[in-house]
Formats: sequence, structure tokens, C-alpha cells
Amino acid sequence: MAASRKAVEVSAALLPGAKLGQDLRALRKTRGLTLSELALKVGRSVGFLSQVERGISELGIDDLRALAAALEAPLSWFLIHEDVPEDERGQVVRAAGRRHIGSAETGLTEELLSPDLGGSFEVLRSVFAPGAERKQVITRDTEETGYLVAGELELWIGGRHFHLKAGDSFRTEREPTRWRNPGKVPCEVIWVISPPVY
Repeated sequence: MAASRKAVEVSAALLPGAKLGQDLRALRKTRGLTLSELALKVGRSVGFLSQVERGISELGIDDLRALAAALEAPLSWFLIHEDVPEDERGQVVRAAGRRHIGSAETGLTEELLSPDLGGSFEVLRSVFAPGAERKQVITRDTEETGYLVAGELELWIGGRHFHLKAGDSFRTEREPTRWRNPGKVPCEVIWVISPPVY
């Protein structure tokens, strides 16, 4: 009984059909997946997913969980606060209405500051926990700029090492990158990424 009540509460918080479909399409494209590939991952037909992306068909909570897993996104990505005025959706992001990405367990938590993934870039607020580190180098097909609001961050970009402090900024463009927070306090970075990756 409690589980079904929770599912109803979650369902009530889902984005309206058309908006949810737009977000699914944008996230799928940033992941480089075709409709066919995503359909195969979640065990649904291409036609059904196409209708969802166009806002014609609605998703149940189980489908939404499967899509979130296939797209490597938290379920909360597809949820909104019920008190967001309709005329602000897609235009304004209130502090309490930001979408969260990542978890404290990874040492990196992020919030989407952009209204959605529909534009040519996204803006994130990233918080790196003290001592958190990405040891594995990653290369993304993006151009990225960051501004350190607080703390310090070590960045390795294309084999070069940089020690950045609050007030510093940086840019990377399709270069191997990794990071570490060597400080004893969280490091906060405002990050602009083009094209969107989340």
C-alpha cells in the first residue's frame, strides 16, 4: 500500500507530457542514442517512445525508471516541483526548483541552472567535496568554461596541470580532462557546457 501511494505521488510530480517528451528527446540526443537504440535498451517500441517524445503518450513510473537508467540520469531529473508557475517553465529556474545530478557518494554533486537541455549549451553548478577526485581521464566532444566561486580545484587538461582558486576561470575544448579538490572545503564551480551533456 505504501509503495503504491509513493508511486502515485511520484507520478503526480512528473513533467507534463509535452515537456517530459522534450526533455527525453534532448537527453537522448546528448547521449548520442537513436530512438531505436533507446527502445532496445528499455524494451519498448520505437513508435511508443516517439509518441512519448512528442507528448502524445504518457509514461508509467516503471517506464520512467527504465529510461532514467538507460540514459544514466537520476529519476529526479524528470520530476518538477508542483509549485512552478506554468509561465516560468523553460524560462526561469528558481533556486528550489533546480534539477540535481550526481550524488554525495561520488564526491561531485551538480545542479542544472539552465531551464532545460533544449538550447545549444547548459549551465551547471558543480560542488566538489573535499578530497574528491576523478582519477580517470575523460574526453568529451564539448567546449566547456568554468568559474570557481569558492574553494580550490586541480585540473589536468590535455596533460597540463593547473591549480585554480576562487575567482579563477578556465576553458577546455575536446581535451582529456580530470580533476581533484585538494582543499579541506567544498569547491563550487559554475560550468557552461556546449553542447549539453546531461
